[in-house]
Amino acid sequence: MKKYYVFCFLLFSTLIYCQKKSLQTKFTTEKIILDGKLEEAVWQSVPIATDFVMFQPDNGKAIPENKKTEVRVLYDNEAIYIGALMYDDEPSKILKELNKRDDFGAADFFGVFINGYNDGQQNFQFFVNAADGQADCLATDSNGEDYSWDAVWDSKALITSFGWVVEMRIPYSALRFSSESKQTWGVNFFREIRRDRQKYSWNLIDNKIGTFTQQNGIVDGIENIKTPTRLFFLPYASFYTYANGSQKTYGELKGGLDIKYGINDAFTLDAMLIPDFGQTKYDDRILNLTPFEQQFNENRAFFTEGTDLFSKGNLFYSRRIGGPPSYTPETNINEEIIENPTTVDLYNATKISGRTKGGLGIGYLNAVTQKTYATIKDTITQETRRVVVEPLTNYNVLVFDQRFHKNSSATFINTNVTRDGSFRDGNVSALVWDLNTAKNTYNLNGNFEYSYVNDIESKKDGINTTLNFAETSGKYRYNFGGNLVTKDFDNNDLGIIFETNYYSFNGFTSYRILSPTKLFNSFNTNINAYTQFQKETGKVQNDQINFNLNSTTKKNHYIGFGMNYSPVETYNYYEPRTEGRYSIDPTRYGGWFSISTDYNNKFAFDFEPSFTILNESQRRSYGIYLGPRYRFNDRFALNYEFNFSRKNNNKGYVDSGSQNDALDPNTIIYANRNVVTYTNNINGKYSLNSKMNFDLSARYYWSYTENKDFYNLEDNGRVAPYAGYKDNKDQNLITWNLDLSYNWWFAPGSQLVVLYRSNAAKYDNLINKDFGNNYTSMLNNEDLSHVVSISVKYFIDYNQVKNIF
Repeated sequence: MKKYYVFCFLLFSTLIYCQKKSLQTKFTTEKIILDGKLEEAVWQSVPIATDFVMFQPDNGKAIPENKKTEVRVLYDNEAIYIGALMYDDEPSKILKELNKRDDFGAADFFGVFINGYNDGQQNFQFFVNAADGQADCLATDSNGEDYSWDAVWDSKALITSFGWVVEMRIPYSALRFSSESKQTWGVNFFREIRRDRQKYSWNLIDNKIGTFTQQNGIVDGIENIKTPTRLFFLPYASFYTYANGSQKTYGELKGGLDIKYGINDAFTLDAMLIPDFGQTKYDDRILNLTPFEQQFNENRAFFTEGTDLFSKGNLFYSRRIGGPPSYTPETNINEEIIENPTTVDLYNATKISGRTKGGLGIGYLNAVTQKTYATIKDTITQETRRVVVEPLTNYNVLVFDQRFHKNSSATFINTNVTRDGSFRDGNVSALVWDLNTAKNTYNLNGNFEYSYVNDIESKKDGINTTLNFAETSGKYRYNFGGNLVTKDFDNNDLGIIFETNYYSFNGFTSYRILSPTKLFNSFNTNINAYTQFQKETGKVQNDQINFNLNSTTKKNHYIGFGMNYSPVETYNYYEPRTEGRYSIDPTRYGGWFSISTDYNNKFAFDFEPSFTILNESQRRSYGIYLGPRYRFNDRFALNYEFNFSRKNNNKGYVDSGSQNDALDPNTIIYANRNVVTYTNNINGKYSLNSKMNFDLSARYYWSYTENKDFYNLEDNGRVAPYAGYKDNKDQNLITWNLDLSYNWWFAPGSQLVVLYRSNAAKYDNLINKDFGNNYTSMLNNEDLSHVVSISVKYFIDYNQVKNIF
């Protein structure tokens, strides 16, 4: 009989948790003042969302009574309002670190997830922490949380005698929903009690199900709202002062305008006129010894905000727009390049995106870059000439993304680059699918991509296709799949790809706990296998197996380790930089260990050593990462990162007959070398309040490769000593970057930034192993540049100013 009662209780609990909770809201004409007090009478007249349940670590456990959470929702014709009471039996222990926008820090937070279409596909997420800071993001199951998206909304948080309170006003302009007279929105509320590392949600987010966005509750009662015109202007002005040791100090004034216009309730146009990227975060350059280009992060807001549609299929690498010129100028005898721009200026950029009531998402992005020249001088006659290194260029992305069954999608995407005149054009089209079963237990995803390149003198086309199947729920999960890329597939005009001409197979299996144990709050292990074959010869290009374990202890410390093994020799068709040639890489094994202590503590650190041993005499590599951090108080924190790696007896390409006329055309030179890299980063912040922050970011990077012996790459992929090669192919790169900024969000969507920046880079083949001397010589380098800039942008809502005019 006792077992029967237990069974009934578990069944009843499961039924409760599986049902979507529903909350009724109401229209208000009363003015809501965002003061974190909820004193307006209308707040007391609406139902309450309560009975939160734990998301992590003990999934499904009810929130304690002394930590109960109560949420109310109101709306008017302009916005939706959220009022939340977070009870806490020890308010003095509520963590409330001040931080910049989109950085939670060590602080409690409350969030609301809104899906205006209630289609289980995308959440607009808004967070407020106990220090009154804001964060927002777009969340999808396929792409995760994208915090580069920034909306304009308002909020207020207050610590009280019973806990803390959040009041939020989210204008309809920050959301997407249908134009129906009666709305039903998917909504969830989220709370983290930071000191306990416990996360709760109003509607249960079941961690056995491999989806997040489909587990919202429902908000009913939004009816007949008369949404205002969504037209916003963002004018900005900047002043820059430049100085370095080799030129006079000079100033530059810039200005521009961004426009956002709601074409209808679902679609928005974003236009950037006269862009200014002068305050964009610097790139972390590395000494790149690979045959592939270095991929950089996108830090320009226009190309990061609301671009989830354009990321479908991974065909869009936005750094191509306004990046380095596509062409290298050719010089004649007695000529030298005296001016060669490192970037191409952008005339303007526009994007349109949104989704229809039927779930069809449409995205369109267009950008135009200007014609760019390099200047070449004849060293004898002193005459100069200009050569086009980038013609007038149009970049275009078009996406159609159809969602169905609330958890699946099929997407068509096209990227096109058209260059004026006799220059290369590129076009890529793709079909992408992401299909899930009704209960989100299994997934089938893949793509079929076709590229066509017109290079005037030659044309080529190619295919890239992938298919994967996975189980995505429960303790045990797995996936397996394959990939085929033909030799002439090329999406590099507006995308990025490193390897082609192969087919591959992959497999993955994992185990995780779904509830805490006596030792762990979270624990998961996985085994991965990957094998890649050269498409034409069938030779193995890559073959590896790895095992990883990741866990969080009861004291919220992360511990993980992994092992990897490549059991067979592989054929490397990329390192020789010559079509049809390859070198043979030996078998290898390696591992890593990682620990990260609880960031709630004032002092915390990250520590991760790693190693790799190759089946070749004295050929091995090792590295160590160390990251101590200290939070002095809720305003001031510093963290330091040190990364060291060393590769002993590494072998790789240094020269060939195609690059060096002194060599036989078929000769490819490899070097036996030691590669050493040091990276030092210091990051710090001081917050005056939730709207004003000082931020420090400094990076000193030094990497060198020291060649010991030279080899000739033979036709069989092996290397043989090459005693006659005497060129100095050592490489030495030192870079320094420092950003010190003051940020003030003086009004919703409006910001003042004062930035001091210094940077320098030194690249040569002379290696000085005195670390201190390298550092001081870099700071005393006459090419060390200094920039002081002030930038102001102001958010203007058409609805607030139309009556003035």
